[in-house]
Amino acid sequence: MLQAEGLTRRYGRFTAVRDVGFGARAGEVVGLLGQNGAGKTTVMNMLAGCLAPTSGAVRVCGADMETAPGDAKRHLGYLPERPPVYPEMTVREYLRFCCRLKGVLKADIKAHVEEIIGLTGLDEVGNRLVGQLSRGFAQRTGMAQALCGDPEVLLLDEPTAGFDPLQAAAFRKLIRRLSKNKVILFSTHLLPEVQAVCDRVLILHAGQLRLDHSLAAESAAAQRFRLAVAAPGTRVLSPLRALPSVRRVREDGSGAKETRVTVETSPGGNFQGELFTLLTGLGAPILELTPLSDSLEALFMRVTGSPAQEAP
Repeated sequence: MLQAEGLTRRYGRFTAVRDVGFGARAGEVVGLLGQNGAGKTTVMNMLAGCLAPTSGAVRVCGADMETAPGDAKRHLGYLPERPPVYPEMTVREYLRFCCRLKGVLKADIKAHVEEIIGLTGLDEVGNRLVGQLSRGFAQRTGMAQALCGDPEVLLLDEPTAGFDPLQAAAFRKLIRRLSKNKVILFSTHLLPEVQAVCDRVLILHAGQLRLDHSLAAESAAAQRFRLAVAAPGTRVLSPLRALPSVRRVREDGSGAKETRVTVETSPGGNFQGELFTLLTGLGAPILELTPLSDSLEALFMRVTGSPAQEAP
């Protein structure tokens, strides 16, 4: 539904984005990460048709953004970093205006606006002027305009800026609800937010796409664990290696009263359940069980060479 091919944007001799390409299908939530100046907003603006790429192409639901921009934008909702709101309008007036711009049938506008207001939690401020809203409610109003016309693709640039913890939790719930039949791509500097709602993460660095990583696949992939057991290796190693979910066991140190190993498990297995059943039967308490798979922060640091908290 959303396809970017070789997106490049130059400003004179400076190349802000170079050869960025990826695709996303309905039902996917994709997080876009990168440091300040990595090119996230430039990519977002090119995807939304607000900025023409120097080279490359964007297709939304099969429509080319350069040759058929009207068709492409009809399928797209965009929340830029600064919400495009009119402070002199009430929230309902503004959303009705956005619906007219998006081509919603006049007879359907009232019901559609009320549905969006309910989805985004704007019920209590629907008749207030946008200019009088708090930053969080103004951001929600920007999110609401992106939903006008029920687009198949949502592009959200820093959508939770200004949200308090309750509003951020409501946003995550909304994203999960909307993601059933839409492509959602959003940029953020909050790694836990990406881990909570995203199926994939794209990491930009110095204008280039350095990583396209599936978070959804991690749960089905082989995992490694650091395990320490209060029992000698002669008692636990053989039955541990015999567990159906265990691929291999590497000894890290054993003594008369303690065994330390690294365990690699098979995809889709129930290693932890099998382990607890085994060690309970052996009367061997667990001293440590630590997953060793890469965290998103570790991936970010490896790709960019910088701490994750410096990302925008």
